[in-house]
This record gives sequence, C-alpha cells and structure tokens, in this order.
Amino acid sequence: MTAKNNMNRLCDIEDSCLIIIDVQEKLTTAIPAKVVNRLRKNTVILLHAANELNVPVITTAQYPAGLGAVETFITQNLTASGSHFEKTRFSCMGAAKFTAHLSQINKKQIILTGIEAHICVLQSAIELAAAGFDVYVVIDAIAAREFTSYESALLRLKQARVSLLNTESVLFEWLKDAAHPKFKTLTKLIR
Repeated sequence: MTAKNNMNRLCDIEDSCLIIIDVQEKLTTAIPAKVVNRLRKNTVILLHAANELNVPVITTAQYPAGLGAVETFITQNLTASGSHFEKTRFSCMGAAKFTAHLSQINKKQIILTGIEAHICVLQSAIELAAAGFDVYVVIDAIAAREFTSYESALLRLKQARVSLLNTESVLFEWLKDAAHPKFKTLTKLIR
C-alpha cells in the first residue's frame, strides 16, 4: 500500500476495520471513571454497529500477564468473527501475525479506539498510516490517565494527518443514508 491522505474520505463499511487497542483491566482502573465511562459507552456503540454491519473487529492486549485481560464489556460484545492479538510492542503493528491478518481481511480504513491515547493508540495510528492505511481515531472512544496526555496525542495525530472523528460520525458515515436497512436499529444506540 502507498501512503495517502484520507482527510477527505468518509468511513465506508465495505472498507473498514474496527481496532480496539488495549482496553484492559489494569489500564482502565488507572483512568478517571468519567473518562472510562465515556470510552465504554462509545466502544460498545461502535462494537454493536460493526457487528450489525459486518465490519471486522480486532482487539489487542498489551502484556496481558501484567495488565490483565481485555475488559468484559468488550469481550461480551464480540462476535465469533472477531480477532484478538496479544503484544508487548506498543504499536499493534508489532503483534505477531497482525499485519498478515490485516492483509487477509483486506480493509484499507482502520477505525481506532482504545487506551492509552498517547502511547499505544498514537503509535499504532502512526505506524498504520505509514503502512498506507487510512486511519481514523475515534476521539471519544480513546483515553489516557492524564488529560494533557490525551490532548498531546490529539495534537500529534493531527500533525501526522490522521483523521480525528467521534463515534456518531463513524456510525453515520457507515450508514451513509437514512434509508439504510439498519438505520433505525443503529441510531437507537445513540439516543
């Protein structure tokens, strides 16, 4: 793939993959409850939408022996077709067989959510963009322990020309039209 500018492209269900980075037990407990609640709510919305629209979902876990398992609010909403990768490298691109899996599912748009915004999300987004993927970071479905870390991640992502959008934008871009057969079902998720 060659690097491109996705800033003017809408998210497309035919070309998207949702990646949820490192939403794990020990990481979520270190983040303010209000922020984790926002992350939880929006991640579940995106998971439900991805499942309904047949968008592939990938989860990652950073050193699960030390940071714990992926949170149950994610695992209980994954379908059997979801994929999971464990890693020690901060970028998801460093997980064993991850890039081969991306090649296999053949999706060019990567919708990123997860923890921590300034470390694993940031490094994953930059490396995925460098590999030629269109990367979209969902800013209300990422989190960090400190607000300044979250803010600095957004600035760096913007400088790297990664698209920043929110959960509702992803949902409505995937649907494209109020006439979509899943429109009523999925818009109930945001009411």
